[in-house]
Amino acid sequence: MTDSPPWADLFGHPEPYPEQADGIDAAVDAADDGGFLALEGACGTGKTMLALTAGLDRVRDPDSEFERVFVLTSVKQQLRQFETDLRTINDDLPDEYDPVSGLTLVGKADVCPYARENRGGIDRENVYERCEGLRERTRNLVGDGGATTTSNLVSEARSQQVGLMDSGSVATAGGAAGGASGPGDASDEGGAPAADYLSVDGEPTPYRPDTEEYDDVEFCPFYAGFLDDLPDDGDQAEAVPFDVTELGHVDADELVRLAAGHGSCPHSVMGALVPEVEVVIGNYYHAFDPVTTGTFTGALLDDSTFVVCDEAHMLEPRVRDLVSDAVADASLRDAENELTRVVQPLSFESAGAESDDAALVRGELEDADVAVEEIEAVREFYADLRGELDRRVTAHLDRERPDWRASMRELDDEEIPLRDPEEPGEDEITAWADGEGYGERVWARAEQVGAVVKRVLDSLEDEDKQRAAPGVGRTLNAWYREGHTDFFRAIELERTFDETEPPDSWRRAYNARLALHNCLPSEPIGDRLAEFGGGVLMSATLEPMDLFREVTGLDHLAERGRPVVERTYGLSFPEENRASLAVDAPKFTHQNRGAPGEENPTRLAHLDATAAVARREGNVLVGTPSYAEATWMAESLSERLDKPVLLDESSGDRETESLKDDFFAGDGKVLVTSLRGTLTEGVDYRGDRLSAAVVCGVPIINTARPQTRAVITAYDRRFESGFETALTVPAVRKARQAVGRVIRGPDERGVRVLLDARYARDSWNGVREYLPEHEREEYQPVSPDMLEVALDRFESTPQANGGG
Repeated sequence: MTDSPPWADLFGHPEPYPEQADGIDAAVDAADDGGFLALEGACGTGKTMLALTAGLDRVRDPDSEFERVFVLTSVKQQLRQFETDLRTINDDLPDEYDPVSGLTLVGKADVCPYARENRGGIDRENVYERCEGLRERTRNLVGDGGATTTSNLVSEARSQQVGLMDSGSVATAGGAAGGASGPGDASDEGGAPAADYLSVDGEPTPYRPDTEEYDDVEFCPFYAGFLDDLPDDGDQAEAVPFDVTELGHVDADELVRLAAGHGSCPHSVMGALVPEVEVVIGNYYHAFDPVTTGTFTGALLDDSTFVVCDEAHMLEPRVRDLVSDAVADASLRDAENELTRVVQPLSFESAGAESDDAALVRGELEDADVAVEEIEAVREFYADLRGELDRRVTAHLDRERPDWRASMRELDDEEIPLRDPEEPGEDEITAWADGEGYGERVWARAEQVGAVVKRVLDSLEDEDKQRAAPGVGRTLNAWYREGHTDFFRAIELERTFDETEPPDSWRRAYNARLALHNCLPSEPIGDRLAEFGGGVLMSATLEPMDLFREVTGLDHLAERGRPVVERTYGLSFPEENRASLAVDAPKFTHQNRGAPGEENPTRLAHLDATAAVARREGNVLVGTPSYAEATWMAESLSERLDKPVLLDESSGDRETESLKDDFFAGDGKVLVTSLRGTLTEGVDYRGDRLSAAVVCGVPIINTARPQTRAVITAYDRRFESGFETALTVPAVRKARQAVGRVIRGPDERGVRVLLDARYARDSWNGVREYLPEHEREEYQPVSPDMLEVALDRFESTPQANGGG
């Protein structure tokens, strides 16, 4: 590049698009002033490389106080894109540069050697409980007054391999670190059995396939290995068994290979690396979930971190979920039982029986400054609260579904509001508790009581268990503490079926939760962003930018002197390579279209228009407002089209990935999905994977739910535009995400169709105003009868040569 900017050597391609160069400069300037860039860039405009380059420029600048880039994304596909772009940067760095060190954060289930191989009684379902128990026992063995040292534990675990090898009972091919045997052929002609070591993804480790024991106490040798590598000063970075600065980016598989192969705990090594690398890639949990930040990623929450919030149009709804909470009926029951087990030894003691358990309980309570009477009061409160929950659920079902006992398998999910969603005020559970004499003292002390109950039971009981009392206490404390305008409380009933419950109890049909919903998360979002030194919030769909700034707390940061800079970049690729159509079909509202399968002019118009696009050559993506509508559309298209029609249903990741593979393979197909699913955001339909996308209707969520009405009310009070801010704008962003899948490069060609009169013209419930200006200009209205003409005209237009 001529007159190359300071960040040119960190940019992973020969030359940036003009929008990329402008965005990098804007992000760097904003971060220098402690501010943020709010960036909307169309799919394919290189936002990932833009953000990484800007952040690394600040990290590598010796005059800058930034030490790392912290990437947050809500979509796994985008996480992989950041990994790919970071490797591209490292591959293209000049020789005089050190590689950029990076790390991808994942959960314990993804890196625990035992869980990955389903050994040692540990799998992905119980890994958290088992891990915490094994760690606790390992620390007890080597802590003050412990029975041994970490060196002894590690030596004994490794010696099990050596002993097996010396005995001739295993093969001795290829050794792992510390003398462990490795994969290979048997060492004798008699065909000795393969070495009895734990191998993770083909990488040998120094230990046997199961956890170890010392004096009949089970421990984790990998965790012991990590503790043994810790220096006396406790500097965790010194316990990392490899030099991350020489490796570039380390993903989960590489981390497991390096750490477990050495004999150290990969998850502990990951935690030790968090503050040491230049780029940390994670998800929103790692920055906004209170438990995760309190125990794992807190070191990243300071002004030396340049934060990148990818898919930032999802920031508000995702964080709303993370800062909301709930207490399940089963958790209340378990917490009550846990409190009972704590006070039982004291009850026996008062009856004249002395015990070590009673002494342990009294000691823990004294250390925590918690009285026995407080535990008994909280236990009584939990019991009465379950009784009140039972009474309210039964009364609701008797009132709304009088025959519910005879038709339990036919019940649907329910939500029982505890106040009028549109009139903020004290909820009925809090009012009931006050009337029963459970005042502030019980609510406020529930959290402290839960914490001490966990410590007592972890000492009294030898089994690995996730204790209910701490979480229940924490949530009930918040229930009493938080306000009633921004928070909405309800009883949620989730459909299940448990034959162990009595046949006349609702618990046979439902899981119930006392839910505390944060309707307006702008404050916690803004407060958390304020902890970072600066950064980029970006998406293909942020507009309208003024609303985005409001709901994410950016305006509050600007008021506090933290600059917020905006950039909106449309597609810079040749316009003649794409047809962008807003079809003036009847509004695809629930009132107009009726139930799925109903025949009426609205449904017929949308089916006709969708079929007109879908029968064209290549793969076509069709997005509908719900999975029920997707089913109707897929069945209807199958009757009209010669090409295969695939239906996406609400399912797990494995089924979704298989569906994508089917869609991409072979000749053209039609894939029908819900606009609230996972196939319309973050998925890479590069090249010829997608030739057209059709959006039917505006995917506004059901407004009948009490929680939704409470959110609208909270937004009305804060922004005076509750319905539009909370529902309409996010729905339009969903639609724009879907059609944005089509064109992702300068040489790609395709059709983008917004099918609904609300996109085509202004009306009392129109949404055209929520499209950014460049899209309003590009999505020209077309009548349904002229759609075929517009498609024919586009297909007859020669493809432009790409550039950039």
